[in-house]
Amino acid sequence: MTENSTVDVLISGAGAAGLTLAIELARRGVSFRLIEKLNDPFRGSRGKGIQPRTQEVFEDLGILDRIVALGGAYPRQREYRDDGSFCESDAVVGEEPTPAEPYHLPLMVPQFLTEGVMRGRLLELGHRPEFASELIGFEQDEAGVTARLSGQSGEETVRVRWLVGADGGRSFVRHALDVGFPGKTLGVRAIVADVLLTGLDRDSWHRFGQGDMQRQIAICPLAGTDLFQIQAPIPLEGEVDLSAAGLSALVKERSGRDDIEVQSVSWASAFNMNARLADRYRLGRVFLVGDAAHTHPPTGGQGLNTSVQDAYNLGWKLAAVEAGAPDALLDSYEEERRPVAATMLGLATSLLDALKRGEMRRGREVHQLDIGYPESSFALEKPERHGGLLAGDRAPDAPMRGAAGQPVRLFELFKGAHWTLLGYEVEQAALPPRTGLHIHRIGRGGDLIDHGGHFRDTYAPTAGDWVLVRPDGYVGAIVASADVWALEAYLANVGLTG
Repeated sequence: MTENSTVDVLISGAGAAGLTLAIELARRGVSFRLIEKLNDPFRGSRGKGIQPRTQEVFEDLGILDRIVALGGAYPRQREYRDDGSFCESDAVVGEEPTPAEPYHLPLMVPQFLTEGVMRGRLLELGHRPEFASELIGFEQDEAGVTARLSGQSGEETVRVRWLVGADGGRSFVRHALDVGFPGKTLGVRAIVADVLLTGLDRDSWHRFGQGDMQRQIAICPLAGTDLFQIQAPIPLEGEVDLSAAGLSALVKERSGRDDIEVQSVSWASAFNMNARLADRYRLGRVFLVGDAAHTHPPTGGQGLNTSVQDAYNLGWKLAAVEAGAPDALLDSYEEERRPVAATMLGLATSLLDALKRGEMRRGREVHQLDIGYPESSFALEKPERHGGLLAGDRAPDAPMRGAAGQPVRLFELFKGAHWTLLGYEVEQAALPPRTGLHIHRIGRGGDLIDHGGHFRDTYAPTAGDWVLVRPDGYVGAIVASADVWALEAYLANVGLTG
C-alpha cells in the first residue's frame, strides 16, 4: 500500500456534481483528486434537462455555448388517444428572455454529453477524473481526512484536508458517516432506457396511455443524438426485460402499435422512486453533494441541476477557507443548500402526482431562477430592505455600457472566481482594491453606465448603495454609503482582507 498526501480535497464521484466541484477548485488553484469507481464515464441520460439557472452557472464555468451546441430545445409533446388520433402541446411554458434573466427555457442535453463537456473543460484546466478508483474507507481528525483508495495499481492511503462525497444515492461516504437519510418510497417503479428505434419521428415527445399508470409510456428523441429515451412505470415487483426485444414488446403493448421497433439499447435502468434528504450535509471535514445528499423522482428535471448547484455553492467556499477564510463559511453550505433540496423534493413529488394524472406541462417553478439564500448568515443588509432585490437573492443580469462606449453584461463582469462590488451613483470607492474583489462604479464618473436603466429597474438601488455579489452569482450584501464600514467585516469573514 502506498501513501500520498499531495492534495487538499478528495472528491469521490465524477458525475455532474463531482465535475462541477472539480472545475470550481481547478480554476481557483486548489489541489484535488477526482476519483470515480466506474471504469469509464457514465453512458446514460438519466438527467437530460438543463434548467435556466444551471445555464447561468454553465456560462460562468465557460461551457454554456458548448452545451447548447450539443443539445436542443424540448420538443412538443404528442399525446396519442386510444383510437390512434393525437393532440400536441408544449411540454414547457414558453417565456421570452429578459435583460435580467437571459435564459428562459430548459435545454435538453443527455447527461453523458453534458458530463463529456465538463470533462473537456476540466482537462483545459489541467485535470482529469481517475476512473476505476474507489474510496473504500476513511477516518477524519481535526486536521484532515485519511482516505483509503482501491485502484488499478492496488490500494493507497491519501491524506487530505477535505473529503467530498459526490457518490450518488447509495453514497459510500454518507453510509460511512452514518448520516441519516430519511424520507419515503413513493410507490412508483419505472424504467428509463436510451435506445435506437424505428417507427417514430424525432419532432415530438411521444406519449401513450397518459393518466394510466398501468399503460403509460413516453418516448422522447434525445437532442444531440440518434437515440430515443423510453420512460415507463412498471410493476413494483418482478423482473423486467430491458433488452431490445423486451422493450419492443413493452412499447407494442403500451402503444398498441406494431410499427415501433427497438433496434438496440445503449443504456437502461429500472429504479424505485424515493424522496429522501440527508440529515447533515457536513460532518467535520467531510461533505455530501448531489444525490449523496438528496434523492427524488426525476419529474421536473431538478436532480442534475440541484447537484450542480450544490457543488457550485461549496466550491468557492472550500477555496476561500483553504486560502484563510474562517471555517464558519463552510457551515453556510448546509445552511443554504439543504432547504433548497427540501423544497425541490416537494416540487418533484408534486409533479410526480401530476404525471400520474397525465399532466406534464412545466412552468417557471422548475427553472430554479427564484432560488436564493435570504436567510443565510452571509446575507447582509444595512439598512434592512423591504421588497425589491434582497441580500441572498440571485444577482440579475443587466446590459450596461462601459465608459469607453462598448456594451457589457453584468454576467460578464461576474464571470470568474472573484467577488464583484457594484457602487450605484457613489462619490468614491468604498474600499481600497484587494485581491479577489472587482470594484465597479455605475453612473457619472464611474466605469459603467446604466444607459437603459436595467440595473436601476432590477436592483432597485438608492444613490450611494453598494451591492456585493458573491462568486456564485448571489447577492452577498447591500449597504448604503453611510454603512460601508460593514463591508470590511463581511469581507474579512469570507477571506477578503485588505
